[in-house]
Amino acid sequence: MKNLRTHNLLPILALASFFSKISGSISLRPVLTGPDMAYLGSRVAFRCNATHSSLPVTYELLLELDDGDVVIDTAADLQEDQRASFFLKVAATSEGSYHCKATAGESTGVSNSIKLSVVTPASNTRVTSEPFPPVVYEGSHIVLSCSVSKGSHLSYTWFFNRREVTSSTSPLLHLTGNKLVMENVTPEHAGWYYCMAWSTVQDIRRFSSSFEFQVTVKVYVSKPRISFSILKEGASHSANVTCWSTRGSLPVNISLLIDDEEVGSVTATESLAAWFPVTMVPGQDMGMAQCRVNTEVQKLMSDPVTLEVVPVGGDAKVEVEYLYSADSKLAAARLSCQVSRGTFPYVSWLLNDSVLPPETYMDSYIQSVLSHYALSTHRQTLVLATLGPEESGHYRCRARDSYDDSGPWVESAAVRVQATDRILCSMPRATSATETLPKVSMNTTEVITIVFCCFLLLMLAVGVGCVYKMFEHKQAHAHIVTTNSGALPQSAPRSQSGSKEEDTSSIDFDVQNEEIPLEIKKKTANKLNTDRRDHSVTQEEPASPVKSIISS
Repeated sequence: MKNLRTHNLLPILALASFFSKISGSISLRPVLTGPDMAYLGSRVAFRCNATHSSLPVTYELLLELDDGDVVIDTAADLQEDQRASFFLKVAATSEGSYHCKATAGESTGVSNSIKLSVVTPASNTRVTSEPFPPVVYEGSHIVLSCSVSKGSHLSYTWFFNRREVTSSTSPLLHLTGNKLVMENVTPEHAGWYYCMAWSTVQDIRRFSSSFEFQVTVKVYVSKPRISFSILKEGASHSANVTCWSTRGSLPVNISLLIDDEEVGSVTATESLAAWFPVTMVPGQDMGMAQCRVNTEVQKLMSDPVTLEVVPVGGDAKVEVEYLYSADSKLAAARLSCQVSRGTFPYVSWLLNDSVLPPETYMDSYIQSVLSHYALSTHRQTLVLATLGPEESGHYRCRARDSYDDSGPWVESAAVRVQATDRILCSMPRATSATETLPKVSMNTTEVITIVFCCFLLLMLAVGVGCVYKMFEHKQAHAHIVTTNSGALPQSAPRSQSGSKEEDTSSIDFDVQNEEIPLEIKKKTANKLNTDRRDHSVTQEEPASPVKSIISS
């Protein structure tokens, strides 16, 4: 009976053992933790843990390869709740996917996978350019690259003149990967650049910076200009021809050509100007001169100029121009010395036969000599900044060749400058035949006043014309009435008043051949008789027959 019970329990025990094994196998679920990035040469730790597993447990760290898994390390006989730790020194071959396998008795479990990326720090960072060397002209295109000898998982930062370059620094700078692209460069883009290549792993940043890299942006040379001056040395004369440009990058080659033949050439390295000596003879044409500027990308010519010096001669005259302030008051005067001929005149001013200003002052384009005077346009213009009794007087100018101190002077006639207040509406009195009318600056009120005065004058003229037309019309009407009345008697009785009565009673008509109506004759005779009687009584002057006819 006892054996029978034992045989009945054996299948139950076997089934329980089977389910126990299945249950243990299913519950074995290890978990792997560790980094996904690591610097080359650093040490990392992977940890594997299978909770609620039967003891003891064996763990294995495996690296997944194309031809199968490779066991990296093993940890065995760990007690309950103990994790397996695997320490690994990162090499270039350490990159890949890792997982761990846990074994407890006959139960085995596989963990999740972790992909480890090996980060190589940047080293030997440098800047390269396209084109090289980094020398370009304005408006060109240039690309800078941040290159490293080794490194992975890198980011890049650019610096211009030691300031970080961002997208908002300049719209013409574009950051693309390890490149800095500059389009349509300007001289402002010239300077020093360097880059930094860096990577970050678990809040640890490693970087490598390059040396500074100079970018040069050249400016195109502007059209050259040419001018010349003349010097006298003993009995000979020479010209100093100047060639220059207002902008451009050095160095440039500057040449002087006379009648298309090169007579001198220099390479300018400090300034955009060059000077060439040329023999001169005053009064003679020494040829056509031009300046030429050459660069590696440009060849420019200046406008031609004739190398001819005309000695000072002919006539000189002074023109006066009065200047007014905003409130229409006389403020200053400007005197100009006009010389009929002369290439390089030296002008001297005189006030009441005294030199003004002193000859010891050096000439300049505009130079204040005294507080009341100023010279401009190579001394050919004298500005009287204030007008008072001291500035009133007779002004004249004289001119000679600037290169010949012993040359003859050409003098102008004296012009009187009167420093008195002037009324804008009146014409200022001319001091000489060469004095110009003053310039008048008028405000809006003055313009309106002048227009109103002109309008009143126009209305007055129209009114006078209308009155004249009215009188002319009345005289014509009287002439027509008299003509229609016929011819009066050729003679009339004389009165005691003498000549006056004769003048008023004697009237000639051009229509004597026409027949006078009888009614008009009677009225005329009656009127004349009445006038005689009145005249004899009152001794008054008789009325004109024409007036009598018109009144009747």
